[in-house]
Amino acid sequence: MAEALKAMYNKEFLCRFGENLHAVYSTFDIESFVSATIDEAWAGLELKARMRRITETLRTHLPIRYEEALDVLFAIDETCIGFPYLFFPDFVAMYGQEEEHWELSMKALERFTQRSSAEFAIRPFLLRDPGRVIGQMMLWSKHQSEHVRRLASEGCRPRLPWGVGLPIFKRDPTLVLSVLEQLKADSSLYVRKSVANNLNDIAKDHPLLVLETARRWKDVCPHTDWIVRQGCRTLIRKADPGTMELFGYANPEDVVSLTTFASLSVLPSRLAIGESCELQYELCIREGESVRIRIEYGIDFVKARGGHTSRKLFLLSDKIVTGGTRLAGRRTHSWSNKTTRRHYPGEHRVVLLVNGCEVAFMVLKLHLLEEAFDHA
Repeated sequence: MAEALKAMYNKEFLCRFGENLHAVYSTFDIESFVSATIDEAWAGLELKARMRRITETLRTHLPIRYEEALDVLFAIDETCIGFPYLFFPDFVAMYGQEEEHWELSMKALERFTQRSSAEFAIRPFLLRDPGRVIGQMMLWSKHQSEHVRRLASEGCRPRLPWGVGLPIFKRDPTLVLSVLEQLKADSSLYVRKSVANNLNDIAKDHPLLVLETARRWKDVCPHTDWIVRQGCRTLIRKADPGTMELFGYANPEDVVSLTTFASLSVLPSRLAIGESCELQYELCIREGESVRIRIEYGIDFVKARGGHTSRKLFLLSDKIVTGGTRLAGRRTHSWSNKTTRRHYPGEHRVVLLVNGCEVAFMVLKLHLLEEAFDHA
């Protein structure tokens, strides 16, 4: 089994980091820093909690004045690169929100994000003064570093995974869109991915606004077209009529007449959690003009509370086909538990969809492993 990500924060890491600090700040007490961080509660702390513990312990071992503490971190940040050092910007978020520190904190986040990422650390500032921080993000959107430009987008995502939610932007994303306008043709794929993800976040609360934006942005340039397509992915999965039309898909309302035949099989149709099944599908498209279709399969996963299900879609094919085409394929689906999804016994409905509309279905019965043995 792979080692938990939180294990990267261990005594060896903290000692090595402490030595770097001691080299530029001679009164830094490495032993005290390590022992205060790894206390009796350490083993039970998850990744973000460990990161925050390091931040808090740093505060008591660096100079008391915020400006001086940052000077120490500035002296070593060029050698502290990557995900483990997210506690650098976290230090700013925790201790740099006072008005007197605002300019310095923005400078620090701009600097630290180029070594790791300040997308989480900027969010408390946004909650306190969204207009002012968006103004800063507008400046960052023109920065020469792709990491800083990405921060301008990633930091204001309304639904950033792992990040503190931004209710104000869920209600009204106008300010966010003003930043994305500056980045919609960015030369960096790293930045464009963030812009697309931000647009996709907004689509979950304001689908019509995103569709309007997509129509306005589409065909501006290839970079922007990529963002628009990725940013509308949730709307496409939901077969939103306006979005489907924008991207040239056959009208979802015509799907029933679009397909003259559709079948789906799931083998085996009874299996245990941890096993796999094979899905086989076949479609016949009606005669006529070429059409763009999106073929997916969906599974109504049984939730921990019996009787409740949640559908997850999986893409099979997305392409333009000529009239009269016969399409067939197969896909292996694993029912092993993952960190992002746990499986529960019960009847799971498996559906075949064309442009968001069901054209065939099967029912699969999932059991605990011991139950499967009982029926063998």
